[in-house]
Amino acid sequence: MFYYLNGKITVLEMGLAVVDCAGVGYACHCSTYTQSQLRVGEERRLYTHVNVKEDAFDIYGFSGREELRLFELLTAVTGVGPASALAILSVLSPDQLSLAIMTGDEKSITRAKGIGAKSAKRIILELKDKLGGELDFSAGNSGAAVPAAARDGSKVALATAALAELGYTQSEAASALKGADAEKLSVEELVRYGLRAMVMK
Repeated sequence: MFYYLNGKITVLEMGLAVVDCAGVGYACHCSTYTQSQLRVGEERRLYTHVNVKEDAFDIYGFSGREELRLFELLTAVTGVGPASALAILSVLSPDQLSLAIMTGDEKSITRAKGIGAKSAKRIILELKDKLGGELDFSAGNSGAAVPAAARDGSKVALATAALAELGYTQSEAASALKGADAEKLSVEELVRYGLRAMVMK
């Protein structure tokens, strides 16, 4: 119904942002990830998903199209409603969630309120193929610059970039991947190897 709303942010409350469009205030349910990028008084565009029911007309707003896409994919998973999807996107950025799904990282997904191990497994099972096989770091979803080391396309470089997206420094990622058999392991397996190495430190 609405592709996006473009206007001034007039109210920011927990899980809610109000966008003033030509004098009409649209209340949008938001993740904390989106809210962290908004400021009252600023002109912003929120990409929207509208959920219409007999007793409700709910608008969900997102700062980027990638987060909107992930929200819609999550709500298509059996047992995952809009509230659960927002809870997941509130503890994981779009890049982090994509990586967690592709690497089978259930633990990260269960950080979201109300998401248990079974739900996390179902999310990974149902969405892994829909996210396109392997993560593409040629153009970061977050808009951040792709680390130079990742541009050569090697598996180690891509795994290093993935770890960097999770908040690790280039040196930490390189150290964690040291000793990994890059010829035998896939990018996903290298990322898991690196994460395990981080935990074991």
